[in-house]
Order: sequence, then structure tokens, then C-alpha cells
Amino acid sequence: MDQNIKDCFKKSLDETAIPGELYKKYSVKKGLRNEDGTGVLVGLTNISDVVGYKKVDGEKVDDYGTLYYRGINVKDIVENGKGRRFLYEEVCFLILFGYLPNREELEHFKKTISDHYTLPERYLELNILGYPEKNLMNKLQREVLMLYSYDDDPDNVGVLETLDKGIDLIAKIPVIVSYTYQSKVHHFDKGSMIIHHQNYDYSIAEQILYLLRRDGTFSNKEAEVLNTALILHADHGGGNNSTFTNVVISSTGTDIYSAISGAIGSLKGPK
Repeated sequence: MDQNIKDCFKKSLDETAIPGELYKKYSVKKGLRNEDGTGVLVGLTNISDVVGYKKVDGEKVDDYGTLYYRGINVKDIVENGKGRRFLYEEVCFLILFGYLPNREELEHFKKTISDHYTLPERYLELNILGYPEKNLMNKLQREVLMLYSYDDDPDNVGVLETLDKGIDLIAKIPVIVSYTYQSKVHHFDKGSMIIHHQNYDYSIAEQILYLLRRDGTFSNKEAEVLNTALILHADHGGGNNSTFTNVVISSTGTDIYSAISGAIGSLKGPK
């Protein structure tokens, strides 16, 4: 694992810790287990929060709503980050480590992401093009599980090891989604299929647009809009459906591929 990622993880421990006395104060159990191993269905998170109401004269009044990541208003993140190509990567770092990266940390993180764009040898031909699927969510669910087979130590659920696997998925899933779409267009929609090689200089948003477009071109505004969409959909505080599914599955001690696959399955439904 990259030494810089290890250093960022150590630094994040102080940034992300929830004081132990709060669990007792609010009668909340850690995770989904009591101390004796019995299950509970409550938790605390400082990853994200959605505030959808306000108090007026002591009364609850519905409000437009505000989304926070690690205590920072996402609206401020987007507005202050206009023109920054790797803004989504900054938000990924914020959610993972609990603080915004400095310039050096962001450069290392960007390099780590781009290094993981590469799919395993012949993965594209054998798993994506060889088995096209009409439903992209179903296909993505299976592709995440397929990556388990390419991991030399897939059942290692240590925190640092899981972090490393998670970063790998952050990088690879946009590539897999883009190629899966191309395969679907060719096989089911009878359209032409264009497969571009990954561009390791591109951000995640740029990579998606590049791989999806026939000519590989996109505007800065398109990349900025997609960056914003990715950021808004990164809400994983614990209450939304996919995250809750992930927590339930991972509480058994299973691998990250099983947990993420289950979370994707929970998003597949029409509701």
C-alpha cells in the first residue's frame, strides 16, 4: 500500500474519531452489535448529514435542505471548487479520511486513483465484452464480485487493506461502467461500439466522459457538471439505502466486494 495513504490514514484517526462518551450519552451502540455480540440497529456518523428542516419558535418547519460532508456544506465545496478538475477526488478524500487534503496529499491521492484505473489483463474482453448485459446495475453488481477473483487477498478485512481495496474500486468502477455501457449499446441496441484506452491524466469525471463518447471529446463545463453530480451522489452517511445495506452486510465480517455488490443491488430497484 502507498506510504502516503498510510500516513493520511494515521492523520485521519484524530479527524474522524467520535468521542466514546457520546455513545453512552445518546444510548447508541457501536455499529450493529452490542458488546455481547447481539445486534442493534442504531449508530452515529460524522461522514455526512442531510438537514431537511429548521426550528422556528420551537416548531419544526420543513426546509429546502442542506447536505454536509464531514461537517462541511456541500454547496460551499462545489462553489469554492469551481474550475478544479479533481474536485470529486477531493471529496472522496474528505469522506475517506475526514479532512480536506493539502496540495501534496491530493497529488498523491490523484496518482493513486489513476494508477488503479487499469483493469486486470483481459478483464475487458472476457468479463465485459464477452458477457453483455441489458441491465447495467445488475452487470455492475456482478463485475464488482468478479474483481474478488482477481484480488490476491480478497478476504482480508483489515482496515488499511479494506481502504486500499475501496480506493481500487473507486478508480475501477467508472471504467467498468463506461465499458459495460458500450457493450450494451453494441449487443442490445445494435449500435457501434467504441472502446478507448483509459487516459491516466484524466480525473474520474473526465475519464467517464472520454470513455463514453465516440470521439472521446467533452467540454470543461460538461466535466464540471458531472463532477458536481458525482459529489452530490457521494452521500453515504448511513441512512440512505445503499449505505445501510453495506453496513448490514459488512457487519458479518465479509469482504468489501460482497458488501459493495449488495449495496449496488439495493440501488437497482425502482424505488
